[in-house]
Amino acid sequence: MSHRREFWDARYAQEDWAYGTEPNRFLRAVLTELRPTGSALFPAEGEGRNAVFAAQSGLSVTAVDVSGEGRQKALRLARERGVRIHYRVADFGDLEFPPAAFDLIALIFAHFPQDRRREYHRRLAQLLAPGGALVLEGFSRDHRGHQRTNPTAGGPPDPALLFDEETIRTDFGSLLVDRLSTEVVELDEGRYHRGAASVVRLVARCPDRPDTRTHPTPGRIR
Repeated sequence: MSHRREFWDARYAQEDWAYGTEPNRFLRAVLTELRPTGSALFPAEGEGRNAVFAAQSGLSVTAVDVSGEGRQKALRLARERGVRIHYRVADFGDLEFPPAAFDLIALIFAHFPQDRRREYHRRLAQLLAPGGALVLEGFSRDHRGHQRTNPTAGGPPDPALLFDEETIRTDFGSLLVDRLSTEVVELDEGRYHRGAASVVRLVARCPDRPDTRTHPTPGRIR
């Protein structure tokens, strides 16, 4: 984990925000429509733009990231926006939370190491309270083409870390899928997410009853 921490600390130590201060557009749209209440978890949150937006929306927010530099930027942004967030510097796998502890979990460009991804995703599903929502946007396997033609397209350089719909559906198999799609979007998020990008988007809910099976339904959020 030390290599990852050093990489992100170096990126977040710069004066400006690497990915901007405004929330991810998909997350904004989902929160605006669903209007969740209660507690929210943001793993791999970086400089805090999404966690701060959630706090501005009235949620009690816990953010996690390996970068101490990211935490400093996130707390600074929270102060500037007049909200508070709880931010823990750690690898998600080193933390323990009670089951069903969160009403919202947001994974925005959170690409965990390949050997831990499935375990982490399944653990996150278990942390969702009945009726709670999980929101994910991450780079898809099709994104490699955009990376080759646009140096600011962003995304992991290792193609093994990219997503496809089947992987996401399997990882979050205990949840009810409201939306799962692969889309080409135009990113405008700081210096490192600019231009066309291929992303996988997921909105899923924890069933109210533990025996409810996962099933895909048409997406509503655009």
